[in-house]
Amino acid sequence: MTDFEHLLEALSGAGVEFILVGGVAATVHGSARLTQDIDVVYARAGENLERLVAALGAHGPYLRGAPSGLPFRFDTQTLEGGLNFTLTTRLGDIDLLGEVVGGGRYEDLIPHSVEITLFGLPCRCLDLPTLIRVKRAAGRPKDLDAISELQAILEETSAGDPSTGR
Repeated sequence: MTDFEHLLEALSGAGVEFILVGGVAATVHGSARLTQDIDVVYARAGENLERLVAALGAHGPYLRGAPSGLPFRFDTQTLEGGLNFTLTTRLGDIDLLGEVVGGGRYEDLIPHSVEITLFGLPCRCLDLPTLIRVKRAAGRPKDLDAISELQAILEETSAGDPSTGR
């Protein structure tokens, strides 16, 4: 089971630049769906990779679904050589995404994110319209199933917002 609070605490405490996407982002916006992991888009600048390694390295990150004993080093060189990593740690599962379909990289998504507080920790979270766009672009059945709920939340929350034209 994923310890959401302590995973976010590890990332925030190390100063990692990341944006919550996926199920946790949907929950932040009001979704009733449960998720089993944390999905983040992370900045790929060298200093941020070092902070990411410092944040998760002590928690035994390993490739989720890979056979045990497979050689895997979680370090900046590995992060530089890859892009997206689905990991399991002693704190639970986390997907580190260098970019997402329909949204791009961390730098592309910053203007489409909002600052929130979770467990007393400052975080960035994908805004609802962009989350819907990214889920639609991913095209996975679980993402497509979530879109109608997220769209209803968007319509409900923007009904009284003059900036949306509704």
